[in-house]
Amino acid sequence: MIFFKKFVKLNIMVDQIIQLLYGTLFFITPLIMTKSTSELFEFNKILFIYASTVLIAFFWFLKMVINKKIILKKTFLDIPILIFFLSQLISTVISIDRNTSVFGYYGRFNGGLLSIICYILLYYGLVSNIINIEKLLKSIIMSSLLVILWAIPGHFGRDLTCLLFTGQFNNSCWDNTTLAFRPELRAFSTLGQPNWLGAYLAVGFFIGIYFLVKNISRVKTQNFASLRKQIFSSIYLFLNFSMILMSRSRSAIGAVIVGLMLFIAYYWFFIKKNFKKTLIIFLLITIIPVFLFKTGEDKLDKFLTSSTYKNVFIKKSTSSSSLVTNVTESFDIRKIVWQGAWKLAMKYPLFGTGVETFAYSYNFVRPLAHNLTSEWDYVYNKAHNEYFNYLATTGFVGLGSYLIYITIFIVYIVKRIKDQRSKIKTTVQNSKITKNLKFLNLDLHFDILTLSLFCSWLTILITNFFGFSTTTIQLFFYLIPAFIFMENNQQTEAKTLEKIVIYQWLIIFILAVATIYLLFSTIIYYLADVNYSYGLKYSKINDQQKAAGYFERALKLRQEPVYMDKFSSSLAYLSAVANVQNQIELSKQVANLSDSYNKKTIQDYPKNVFYWKTRAKNMYYFFQITDKEDELLHGVEALEKARELSPTDPKIPYSLALY
Repeated sequence: MIFFKKFVKLNIMVDQIIQLLYGTLFFITPLIMTKSTSELFEFNKILFIYASTVLIAFFWFLKMVINKKIILKKTFLDIPILIFFLSQLISTVISIDRNTSVFGYYGRFNGGLLSIICYILLYYGLVSNIINIEKLLKSIIMSSLLVILWAIPGHFGRDLTCLLFTGQFNNSCWDNTTLAFRPELRAFSTLGQPNWLGAYLAVGFFIGIYFLVKNISRVKTQNFASLRKQIFSSIYLFLNFSMILMSRSRSAIGAVIVGLMLFIAYYWFFIKKNFKKTLIIFLLITIIPVFLFKTGEDKLDKFLTSSTYKNVFIKKSTSSSSLVTNVTESFDIRKIVWQGAWKLAMKYPLFGTGVETFAYSYNFVRPLAHNLTSEWDYVYNKAHNEYFNYLATTGFVGLGSYLIYITIFIVYIVKRIKDQRSKIKTTVQNSKITKNLKFLNLDLHFDILTLSLFCSWLTILITNFFGFSTTTIQLFFYLIPAFIFMENNQQTEAKTLEKIVIYQWLIIFILAVATIYLLFSTIIYYLADVNYSYGLKYSKINDQQKAAGYFERALKLRQEPVYMDKFSSSLAYLSAVANVQNQIELSKQVANLSDSYNKKTIQDYPKNVFYWKTRAKNMYYFFQITDKEDELLHGVEALEKARELSPTDPKIPYSLALY
């Protein structure tokens, strides 16, 4: 009997730990950022997701071992998820750059096969364990509230991130050459870019709607506690939509409008209870922020001019364009990139060029029109449309499987809501409730939660059309369906009095070792990137000796091709410097080391145009050392190869002319 109690307590403890890990995942991921890494936002978030997935998987598998059974719940999306995963796996196997396809493009990270595996594990871990969804939703709300509050000072020229990272309570730590990093013009908070912030808050908006409407629709007499929750939810929604407007994310604003229209229409036709009160609150939390902060669209804002608030609350959107001249409209650039993505799909129709390889493969078909934009020399690592991105990198099979996943979930939602309406109708008839009071004594929790979560998920489909998914958005894309599947899912754990035997302890030991190894690998990845980041900083100020030292440390921690490429470039420069200083033998040794790293990256990833450009640059340095014509010829050959891979890149013929 004593063991039975301990066994039950162990099961409960594991469930509580899994609940805590999921809550922490949703709370911390949007907030986490550091100044020490090469990418401040997404890199740290994806590593946190990796670590969280490892821990959740450990306790989930531990639960299976101690219960001596497989704990894996079947869902409506099992087959679509399997088809989608297989398409990504095949695309990775035949990828032009497998390393990128596994880990994601270095600088974006999200979207690689490893991240997809994590999201799928998190999905099944959520539906297969006893999780309190309401607690997770509250965690999401509190985290997004902190994200909002963090961004507000930056809108008025006092960015908290600058204060945290540099000690200066202003916006000076951000790059003023691009509007994407001007928090006084377009807020981005801890998410990294304005559109990323907008997409994230659009999801949170409808979770806030759920808590608001749930309290409004309570059948019991409204008490002070309920009123307090309504006020909190209303304030949150007001701040949320205000910050979306401050981000100037047109896709996020549009997504909220579409989702809100759907929510209101459904509420009017099917729920009805307290509709007028609900509608008035909806109008107040959206219209007032529009008048205060405007939309960023001059055609609309000219009708909203209010001299009272003009100078107090608003940074003019028109002034933002004047600060950066000759800037091509972002949507015009997107259309050019989409054209290139379509050409790639025609060239690699089945499985694309490989998961997350757009940064390299876009060069194959890059439209000439891109050279006439203000972003002619930008590296486009995404197609700025999630659907085109899947089409270009994973082909019609990859995009098709992605759309199947989306379509089947929408069909499931429609069917589930239809069944629920039928159930409510039957209950009403059996209870002989009058027409005017037909919803009075019914629990509306299911309707409100399902509708709110679906609207949140719908915003992702919209914002992804005009951009691409990030770590936080991918979490919601995969786990919101899990939230809906979990609703009303009462699981009971089978009790057993059997003791844990030797083979179970052996499995637990193996799981623990594997978990420690994976967590340690994640830490090593972080430390390697920190060294890589320092290398980049010294490289920018042309202190190549220190840069090379940090690149070498990064490589010792992790054999990453991007590190090799940068290390090779720094070594080539140092070999030329050593030659000037008459250190001939040292110069040759450093040059040989540089060349070996460059050859390895080219041999492993021959379709990466950036590595061929590095080779051309290196050969020019080697020519300074040897004064041999062969070095120049090798450089020309490298540029010719680069031109084959990127025929419309204007920098390549320019470099050839210099040769």
